Formats: sequence, C-alpha cells, structure tokens
Amino acid sequence: MKITDHVKRLDVKEKINGSLRYIEDMRFDDLHYARTLRSTIPKGKIISIEYPPPEKGITIVDASDVCHKNEVAMILKDMPIFAEDTVNYIGEPISLIVGKDKNQIISFINKIKVNYEIFEPTLTMEDSQSKGDILTEHTFSLGSFENLEYDERFERTYETGYQEQLYMEKQGVVGAMEDGVVTVYGSMQCPYYVLNALKYALNKEAHEVRVIQAPTGGAFGGKEEYPSLLALQVAVATMKLNKPVRLVFDRREDMAFTTKRHPSKSYIKTYIKDKKIVGMDYEIHLDAGPYLGLSDVVLQRAIFTMNGCYGFENSRVNGKTFKTNNVFTGAFRGFGAPQSMYALELHMNQLANYLNVDPIEFRKDYFVHKGETTSTGGIFNEDIYLEEMADALIALSQMHHRKEEKHIGYGVSFIPHGGGFTGDGEAVHIKAEVHLKKVKENIYILISNVEMGQGAITALSKIVASVLDIDIERVLYAIPDTFKVPDSGPTVASRTTMVVGGLLAKAAEKMKARMDEEEVLIVEHFKQPDYVVWNQEKLHGNAYMAYSWSAIMARVHVDPVTYEVTCTDIYGVYDVGIPIDEKLLLGQIHGGVIQGLGYGMLERMTSEGGQIQHHSFSNYVIPTTEDIPNIHAKWIENRFVDGPFGAKSVGELTLVGVAPAIASAIEDAIKKEIHSIPVTPEKILEAIHEN
Repeated sequence: MKITDHVKRLDVKEKINGSLRYIEDMRFDDLHYARTLRSTIPKGKIISIEYPPPEKGITIVDASDVCHKNEVAMILKDMPIFAEDTVNYIGEPISLIVGKDKNQIISFINKIKVNYEIFEPTLTMEDSQSKGDILTEHTFSLGSFENLEYDERFERTYETGYQEQLYMEKQGVVGAMEDGVVTVYGSMQCPYYVLNALKYALNKEAHEVRVIQAPTGGAFGGKEEYPSLLALQVAVATMKLNKPVRLVFDRREDMAFTTKRHPSKSYIKTYIKDKKIVGMDYEIHLDAGPYLGLSDVVLQRAIFTMNGCYGFENSRVNGKTFKTNNVFTGAFRGFGAPQSMYALELHMNQLANYLNVDPIEFRKDYFVHKGETTSTGGIFNEDIYLEEMADALIALSQMHHRKEEKHIGYGVSFIPHGGGFTGDGEAVHIKAEVHLKKVKENIYILISNVEMGQGAITALSKIVASVLDIDIERVLYAIPDTFKVPDSGPTVASRTTMVVGGLLAKAAEKMKARMDEEEVLIVEHFKQPDYVVWNQEKLHGNAYMAYSWSAIMARVHVDPVTYEVTCTDIYGVYDVGIPIDEKLLLGQIHGGVIQGLGYGMLERMTSEGGQIQHHSFSNYVIPTTEDIPNIHAKWIENRFVDGPFGAKSVGELTLVGVAPAIASAIEDAIKKEIHSIPVTPEKILEAIHEN
C-alpha cells in the first residue's frame, strides 16, 4: 500500500460489535474482588484502625503486606502504596478489602472506623508558598531586564482549574500469580512504567514480574502514572492470597480520587515601548497535590512553551510546583501547555485590544522563524510557516467579510507543540527500542506503545505497510506484554507516531531487503538527531526535536439575558508535517476541539476542604453533541526530515489552542476581560458588572 491510501481503522470492528474484551470482561479462575479503604481527611496521623471481627472470605491487604518498599517509583518515590502512619489527601488508600462476594466486601468496609489526629491541611498554592512547600522550581531567561527601557507595563493574572480526563472506561487492573510470576493486566498507557514500579517495590527481577496491557477504553494521560499505584496494590494482594484479584473503580471513585489536570495560576508582565513588546516576564504555578508524581515534567513543558509562537528579545520564565493536601494531579493531554498557552494567548489578545491593533496582525511582528532562538536557547531547525497559517486562517474563516453582529465574538490563538518527551527524556531516560518481526507472510509490530482509542494501531501499521509496500492486513500489532515486547517508551507526549513510528519506518526499510526470508527480526534503537542538544541542569538548548503548529479561531454567541455561550464555529489551520492518514488527523482534530471546548467553557471542577466536589456526570458538565461547533479544518504540508514519511506530532496540539480562542471570543462579544476558565455564565455576569 501507499502512505497516501486511506484505510479504515483496524480496531473498529471489534469495538463497534462489542466483542473486544476490556479488563472487566476478562475471565480469571477463582477471581477475587478488591475495594479500597480510603482516608476521609486531607491531612493527619492514623491513630488506630478498628476493623470488624474477622470474617470468612474477607482478607485485608495493607502496608504490612508489602514485601520490600512501600513506595511507588516514579520521578521521586514520595508516594506510598498504602498509607501507614499519615494520610495526605482525602481518598488516600489505606488498605484493600478483598473477597469473592462484592456485597460482603461493601458491608465489611462500611463497618471500619479509622481514628485520626487531624492536622491543618494546606489547600491553596498561596498557603503552600507561605509555608515554603515548593516541590520544584525552574527559571530561565533570554536577554536582560536590567536597564530595560519601556513606556508602560501591561500586567495580568490568569487561572485554570481542574479538568477530569473522563475516559469512557474507568481505572481497572487485575493481579494474578501465573507460573510463579506476578502478573498484572490493566487498562494503561505505559506498561514499562508499571513494570519498573513492580520491580522496585517488590524487589523482583524482570523475569519475575509481567505486565500485560488490556484493551484500554480511553486515557488522555489519566492512565499514564496512576495505574502503577493500582498495579502495586493488586500485586501485593495476589501475592498474599495466591489468587487473582481485580480492582476496578466505580465512576465516583475514579473522578474523586484519581489524577487530573493541574490547577494553575499564571502571572504575565509585558513591557511596552512605542507600542512594541520589549520584554515578557512570566511566572506559572501548578498545584501538584501531596506528591510530585509527574508534576515536574508537566511544569517543564508548561514553561518551555511559555513564549509560544513568538520570539521576544527579552523574556524571563519562572515555574513552580506546590505541595498541597488536595488530590494529587498528573498527566493530561497537552501536559502543562493548556495552562501556559491559555494564559499567554489570552494575554496576547488582551494586549492587542489594549494597543488597539488587530490581534492577528499584532502577532505577526513576533512570529518565530527557522534558524531563530527558542525560549530555552535552542534553534528552530525546521521550516516554520506561521504567517502563511495566519493568512490561511483568515481565509478559512472569511474574516475579510466579517460583519458587525450583536452578541457575536471572535478569538484567536497560535500554538506550538514540541513532539516527543521533554528535554533529554528521549535520549537519556527512555532510549526507545522497537522490534519488527517477519514470520512467513506476516509482519509483527512489537512495541510497548498502546492503542487507547487514538488510532495508534492503524497509524503504525500503515507506516510499516507503506514502507514495505504490502497489504496492511499482513501487518499485525501485538498487544503490549513485557515478556514479549521491548521498552519503546510510554504512550504520551504525542511521541507515538513521530518517534516510535519513525523507528518502525527505519526497521521496515532494513526488512525490505530480507522479505524473501522465512523469519526475520529487526531491532531499532532511538538515536537523538545531532542537531538536538540539551543541557538538563541549565534547561538550555533544544527542548524538542521538532514543533507542530496550530492557528485557531473561535466564533461564539453570548446570550444577552442568560449569558450562556454557544460556540458556533472553530476554524483551525495545522502544521503536523505530512499526515500519516488524513482521516485519523481529522479524528484527532475533532476530539481535541471538543475536549478543548469543555476545558474552556463547560468543565467546572472544584475542591472544598480537599474534597473534589464534582464527581459524577450529573454535576461535571462535558460537551454533548448539542455543544459541538461546526469544525473547519485544513493543514499545510511541511515535511519533517526525521519523521516517518515527514510526519510530526498531532494529538495534543489539537486541544491546546481551543480554550484561549474561545475565552478571547467571549471577551470580544462582551467587551470585557476574562481571566479564568471555564468561562461560565456566572463569570460573564461578574465581568460585565465588575466595578
């Protein structure tokens, strides 16, 4: 087949006819069920736990059963598998109650009483800062602010709240002892993250623990680091009972206690001389909750993106993650960029309005170009067509013919997205390896990257089939199993197609000369391109291999009586290199737009006293089919030399620019500034009647 051929998604039939077996559908002999006993306070010391009298068929699994280290290995090892002496957020796991009868488990868990010495919790980033509870901090700059000459300073603060991934399939894992091997099946994004956590906590070698990805019904980052905690809990339980143990959350539990997008506060100061920007000073704060998890990596992407699509002679960036006793936060599509880019792009629109200039023409003076310096002192190595994308956006939206319409507003955003892991992550930490195996007439893709609804199976199979010029039906994707596939890295950061697909394309090129052999195994390892140079200690150099770009315009209608907002149209122009498949690209665009729309105007999630208040479909509002705008999309072809068939990253880019474009459009409609999302009718009412 050719890369230009359109293909149907390879996993669509099983999903449509319902034959695909997710973790709750999988059968295990003598299966036991688990439910979590959780902390009911945000911070305190466990004085005692009063369990009911022992019952036949009930087993308690807690920290005393962990055979080596009661720690979840991530960047740090600061989070326990089970709380021992202290608890640090509402919902922290204390023990598992395990049995074969679900009703008996619920009855037993309802009789347990935990006695605490309650400590004063830290529930805001301001309180955390006053106590010095800063988990991580990074600063870098270009140019200098000493003796900076300017006429005026434009200063604003921006806030974002929690956002729930709300994947269709809830968190779920099963632990089982199989031939003496601790085996974990799970709905997950990163099998080797889980494997490494198991090896560390259980003091096991790689051949003693096994992780198998079950078909995964959505993730969006919410199943990146969090399944490691659940996998460790069921592994400890299955080792104690020598029986299979399943832990699957209900929806309320999933929404109330799992990771979600970090709340943020961004402070931006712009220094202006002769109506031109001469300096940009940024600071962004993220609420990490009680444990670091992946928050520092999220922070790094947020700050490395902070200059956006623009080159400023003088810029300074500071970012902090704060320790609180709120639910701990983690990976979510965009990985810090939705927070920082919301702040920057809304700020750029407010600046344009303040200076009384067109928001698109205003940006053109600062667009970056090939050969210029990134915010971290690297070099943009690929061609960049931001001016052309801006003109295409105007043409697509017919802005030249815009008429004055009552209660209608337009807003824009321009977004970069670095493909792959941040900084030295790909070269130093991940070191991806892929295997491509030929057995008779079939080609097997052996990687640890997972299909979770995004179309990875189809995209990667198409890359291999196109290089080999064979029917795609001959290319088979093996469900990730750490006994059978190498560590090709996590399914995150828009790296699957660009990085892993690139490695598979190279492996397929090597296989072409050996297609007449009965059995062939090609092994390919990632090597950082020579032009990507990064110093992690100084946060200096090329933070990413290549950038994708988007230009977004939103059109909204604001009801003058109820202040309800209808986003009627989203226009988008994208540079993702050469699309591997245009239908898959459109699917990513549509999904990203809808998720970004929810972030920008609907999905309100708050925490009071450390307790998430919105934990069901009835009070956490997401877009429905009635809310979906007309989506107008086009893309330019801009081949990336190191991507498979010239492809760059897609998935996260399509979400990031939507919220700031919508917020700016609402500002345009009501002629008032907005400083936080989601932009609800209540916030519009406050803005209109402010002062």
